[in-house]
Amino acid sequence: MQTVFQQQHPAPWYRQRWPWFIMLGPAAAMAATAVTVVLALRQPDAMVVDDYYRQGKAINQDLRRDRMASALRLRLSAHYGAGRLKGRLESFGRPLLAPFRIRLAHPTQPRKDRVLNARPDARGDVDLPLPTLEMTHWQVVVEDEGGQWRLARGWRPAQQEVLAIAADR
Repeated sequence: MQTVFQQQHPAPWYRQRWPWFIMLGPAAAMAATAVTVVLALRQPDAMVVDDYYRQGKAINQDLRRDRMASALRLRLSAHYGAGRLKGRLESFGRPLLAPFRIRLAHPTQPRKDRVLNARPDARGDVDLPLPTLEMTHWQVVVEDEGGQWRLARGWRPAQQEVLAIAADR
């Protein structure tokens, strides 16, 4: 008698496996959407610029600064190792004794950027503490404190122990 009753009255839908299997796809999509929203809110895009006009003017200013570095024939040569960056900035083959700044920009995470203020000794050498860098492609910008010139280049510390930047001629 029970078999006849079960044939006439099937189990409710929530006791069947196929409705749950069909709902699994949309549930997974909703979970992935929630994870994406959380990631987007925790790490906003740092590449977005609010004032494009000002940014465009800054690019033109950087080109002037690059040309000034070329006119001065600036060249930085530095060795990275054991938590130190040791090197020298030269102009026309002679050491430059004026203070300058070295900015290391992480490609995706601005909070990992580093700024090193260099004050050369009497011979023009600098010895700066630089903690272990993440082995990624860093953007290096060397500039004077007055903003008159700049040198820029990409650098991979894992592949290049020597950081060498020369102004284009």
